[in-house]
Amino acid sequence: MKKQISLVLAALLGAASLTACGGNSTNSTTAAATTAAAAAETSGEAAETEAAESETESKASGELVKVVVGASPAPHAEILEAAKPLMEEKGFDLEVMVYSDYVQPNNALDAGDLDANYFQHFPYLESFNAQFGTKLASAASIHYEPFGIYAGKTSSLEEVADKAVVAVPNDVTNEARALLLLEAQGLITLKEGAGLEATKNDISENPKNLEIMEVEAAQIPRVLPDVDIAVINGNYAIEAGLKVSDALAIEDSQSIAATTYGNVVAVREGDEESDKSKALVEVLTSDEIKKFIEETYEDAVVPLF
Repeated sequence: MKKQISLVLAALLGAASLTACGGNSTNSTTAAATTAAAAAETSGEAAETEAAESETESKASGELVKVVVGASPAPHAEILEAAKPLMEEKGFDLEVMVYSDYVQPNNALDAGDLDANYFQHFPYLESFNAQFGTKLASAASIHYEPFGIYAGKTSSLEEVADKAVVAVPNDVTNEARALLLLEAQGLITLKEGAGLEATKNDISENPKNLEIMEVEAAQIPRVLPDVDIAVINGNYAIEAGLKVSDALAIEDSQSIAATTYGNVVAVREGDEESDKSKALVEVLTSDEIKKFIEETYEDAVVPLF
């Protein structure tokens, strides 16, 4: 590998020196750059081959094959921790990398630092691909986490006053989900057809003149004491110690949001059927993990298998 990288660097430096020398060096520079690109491609292919050979050798020797998966702290990382013994039985050493935001785990997966990640629902994955040009795919849908409306300064939906402040997630897919839940409770009305792409600009009726405050999803539990009510993602509610049973309202299990926003195991396109991906999905959709989810989170995390 070091040799191959050295060849690439040498080719690139050669191209740079031809240009720096001046004169009519366009053709020479282009040729050098083409050589460098070819060398880089060969190096990348060699890296992939080396990784595949390493995995094959590990299996042949009886050693565990490492699988690195990125996840948000709760419930995803906790579920993955419960999955470790089951992965080991299949010959894999599951390493869990914990992230506190929604961007880094996708960037790390796209860069090849992770084999998979488990933290997001499919609409967010699609939105991320479109925004950043990544090529990530869903290997399987595992569970969904019902959004809930939680009390801040106001203890019930009936007591929500005129001009009350309502915190909602500020990213497109989660904001729409929050607004749909507020609409289901009769607090607002959205424009016809807004659906899963709704923003606060799509509110057509707001009888209580609610102030919709857009906040980064992970930060909403922290601002809860400063607002009247807040709509919080299931995983962040769990992390903050909030219980679904304490929510003023939650998504109906048959709602369009609940059936659309299943949390997925994401991998790079083309890796959906790899040995690592298949083993991870089989374990996460096993009876053992289903029991763990149901007993640990009650109704805050709902298996989709």
